[in-house]
Amino acid sequence: NSSSVKEFILLGLSENQRVQKIYFVVLLLFYTLTVAGNLLIVLTVMSSRHLNSPMYFFLGHLSFVDVCYSSVTAPQMISGSLVENNTISFAGCMGQLFGLHFFGCTEIFILTAMAYDRFVAICRPLRYPALMSRRLCRRMVGGSWAGGFLHSTLQTLPTALLPFCGPNKVTHYFCDVHPLLHLACADTRPMGLAAVANSGLITLSCFLILVVSYVVILVSLRGKTLAGWHKALSTCGSHITVVILFFGPCTFVYIRPSSDLSKDRNVAVFYTLITPMLNPLIYTLRNGEVKGAMRKLCRR
Repeated sequence: NSSSVKEFILLGLSENQRVQKIYFVVLLLFYTLTVAGNLLIVLTVMSSRHLNSPMYFFLGHLSFVDVCYSSVTAPQMISGSLVENNTISFAGCMGQLFGLHFFGCTEIFILTAMAYDRFVAICRPLRYPALMSRRLCRRMVGGSWAGGFLHSTLQTLPTALLPFCGPNKVTHYFCDVHPLLHLACADTRPMGLAAVANSGLITLSCFLILVVSYVVILVSLRGKTLAGWHKALSTCGSHITVVILFFGPCTFVYIRPSSDLSKDRNVAVFYTLITPMLNPLIYTLRNGEVKGAMRKLCRR
């Protein structure tokens, strides 16, 4: 690596020290809730004999990914809001970049797998047990992790090989491709376009698959009773909410060549912290089975 920069300074969400102290309290609360809520779901799914359908298998993995995903950025951001200069080593920065894209992309693929599961459950209910076998579910989750790993490697390796020789202030609260490309001492336009193509294509194509699957689900409900509609929408409602909260901000940040980094970092709080924090709430408030299993676990 021809880089002479040994560490980067993360500028955080605000340059104002007093505002940073407020962020410290809010972010610490958010992160604590994220980890506690998602670990509770993982434990509930693992310990309950009743939550053995594919939907809960995916939900357990989603919650585990959420804990890892927010842990890549939040601790550094929380500790950084208390110090004047929030520094991160070159290796730490590349590790954070890798982790962010690895867990973020895995989450996108798991959400897509969950949409397929809902599609089969509602549109092919009689063939559901045969179509959504344990083996297929494991393969889908394995594929999600493998896809996340491949995507992340393709984002991190080229970035790590760039020459960084001058400025080292990252206009963000974590290391991401766009803010780092702005600091490289080389023409990074081709790489910027490649990054947009890579992240943007994955985000947008998965989002379109999700939208199409829900349109098909809604079309298939024509002529169904009100109870049928209610049941279908209650199983899909929570998933649609999570998809919009996660994909909306992600698409905004990664689908366009980024010029305004300060906008990006405000939007990024949504998909790195707020959505992972809301996931457990969204999935448990709408779901009696999960709530019941959680009560049993807490009694134990």
